[in-house]
Amino acid sequence: MEDLRIKYVDLEQSENLESHRTNGFRNTKSLVVRRGAPFKVSVQLEGRPFSPKIDTLRVKVMLGNLYAVMPVTFSKSSSKSSWNAYIDPEEWNPLKPSIYICSPASASVGSYRFQLCVLTQDGQKSSAYGNFILLCNPWCSEDTVYIPFEDQREEYIQSDSGLLFMGSGTNIVARPWSFDQYEPGVLEACLNLLQVSPQQKKNRKMDYLNRNNPVYLSRVVSAMINSEDDRGVLKGNWTGDFKQGVSPSMWTGSGDILRKWNQSGNSPVKYGQCWVFAAVMCTVMRVLGIPCRVITNFNSAHDTNGNLVIEEYYSATGQKLNRTKDSIWNFHVWVECWMTRRDLESGMDGWQVLDPTPQQRSGGVYCCGPAPVKAIKNKRVDLFYDVPFVYASVNADIHTIILGQGQVLGFSKDTERVGSLICTKAVGFPRLQKITGDYKYIKSPTSTLSSRSSSSSGDSTLRRAGSSQGVLVFLTLDKSPIVGEPVSFSVKIMNKQNVAKMLKVHLNAQAKEYNHSPSDTFWENHGVLQLAPMEVKVVRQKIPLAQYEDVVGDNLINLAVVVEDMASQERVLSSEEFNIASPQLIIQVADEKSIMQHSEQTALVTFINPYSYPVSGVLTVAGAGLLQGKVQFRMPPLPPGGRVDQPIAFMPNMVGKKMLQASLWLTNMNATIRGFKMVSVNSV
Repeated sequence: MEDLRIKYVDLEQSENLESHRTNGFRNTKSLVVRRGAPFKVSVQLEGRPFSPKIDTLRVKVMLGNLYAVMPVTFSKSSSKSSWNAYIDPEEWNPLKPSIYICSPASASVGSYRFQLCVLTQDGQKSSAYGNFILLCNPWCSEDTVYIPFEDQREEYIQSDSGLLFMGSGTNIVARPWSFDQYEPGVLEACLNLLQVSPQQKKNRKMDYLNRNNPVYLSRVVSAMINSEDDRGVLKGNWTGDFKQGVSPSMWTGSGDILRKWNQSGNSPVKYGQCWVFAAVMCTVMRVLGIPCRVITNFNSAHDTNGNLVIEEYYSATGQKLNRTKDSIWNFHVWVECWMTRRDLESGMDGWQVLDPTPQQRSGGVYCCGPAPVKAIKNKRVDLFYDVPFVYASVNADIHTIILGQGQVLGFSKDTERVGSLICTKAVGFPRLQKITGDYKYIKSPTSTLSSRSSSSSGDSTLRRAGSSQGVLVFLTLDKSPIVGEPVSFSVKIMNKQNVAKMLKVHLNAQAKEYNHSPSDTFWENHGVLQLAPMEVKVVRQKIPLAQYEDVVGDNLINLAVVVEDMASQERVLSSEEFNIASPQLIIQVADEKSIMQHSEQTALVTFINPYSYPVSGVLTVAGAGLLQGKVQFRMPPLPPGGRVDQPIAFMPNMVGKKMLQASLWLTNMNATIRGFKMVSVNSV
């Protein structure tokens, strides 16, 4: 009888990528598929046709030193709980049989090898080998990461761009970010991150076995994004000195960071801060097939002693003092991942908080989560992982203390400011979605003097009242501040008593980074005000551009007013922390409704100088799926009010919604101007 041999194996790349929704990974060396769904391989035989009566086909799949062996059957298997392989009788071809290999919906994520054997009745054996990468499958209802809505799967798995929300709750900045999961080298870096983790080094077999569980995977990734305990991706730096690396505000996407880490032999990339850690983690989780989104918590408490109280100290003239280890970050960024929590009681499935920014240890390692959002809302601090830490971030009280000559001159309590706005990018649209109500029960305002954040955009303001027995003070921004214009605000002072009052009014402005106490005062104003019994007066003030433009950049401003009753010595404080919105780059695309794959297009990037002096800098334009790499242009000095238009040629290589983003680094003032444009690319 003639020999029966395998000539070659065709991994049917196009068909498998389409059916497994992994089209974006088309340029990867290995086939990329999702667990719980069959993928097809075609076997070209030679010598003689295959005879099911006397010949056998067998498949062996291997992950590290784990393996499963299965016979190839002639009936479609519906099992999602074990590895199996079958031939569809309707597609039977004895010279080129098509075999479907199906992994369980609980298979481990990783880079697999497989062996395909044909065995004859007389003991002859012929083998062929191949590789495939197996990811989680949010389209499969038996998978623990299953998310039931297609628009959410598109947003939280497949979208390779997004927005990170920063600034302050009254003047939110939407920063474009490219997640880059389909860019060259990114998938490989994400898989390598699992391979160099301490868990893999400690016990390879247990690590491979545990990789079936998104709870385990997410904790490994959360720890590996920072480099505090391991060969992690990013080194954090909040000192302001970034000479040894790249300033966190300069990154525009995850691809550069992950590739740099992988190509350097896993040396940490310098530097990251919270939004960079979170955005890179979002990329890794989406690559692994676990639905993920980036979350911003405005006024995020960092409660070092766990008492759910943050103390803030001010001088008698309104200068904020650095007197405590506790702090309120103007914003803090983490991620949420969607998964079933079989390790917890029922009702804890869905979104889980994970925070890769190294702040405190969890199980001895710098990571945080997954903490169920539902557990945080219901104060289930008995559940793991790290629910108490996240609960404090969104629920701590603020005690504000006015100090003078070692004495407490005034005290107030704010139960509303922390976690005043929690948000993420909306599904399918480049705008903000509020999710504060997922984390906490929102109290309805009981009076017009409520100190709650009202909204987040346009001309909305945050009012925070300071009150004593005799005086009530409001500090209100007249509108969201914009670079190039004065900061206009009003101080409303109410005399609550039936006696006239003579008041000292102290105004103080300090620049601050989002996570630090403010630096020295850069603007102040002091005066005396007389109020008749029960009188209300409004003092209008402006901080001119010339006073703030040299200190702002990416910083925020802490503005405070202290009103002192000269008769009773009572002092009342009201404060506000806000950012001054930078101008935006404007990006226009010619004929944007007919953008085609593999067809050259042109975009125009426009910048108008709003500053009172000339600026120069470097313009960088990038777009995953639109541009190969980045393009840079040097901008010569541009006078105040001057305009520059830079055309950009690009050729899309991927279909779908893509982000074109531009950033202008102003070299003479250490600031970055950004802009983005979403474009829809159609297939040819």
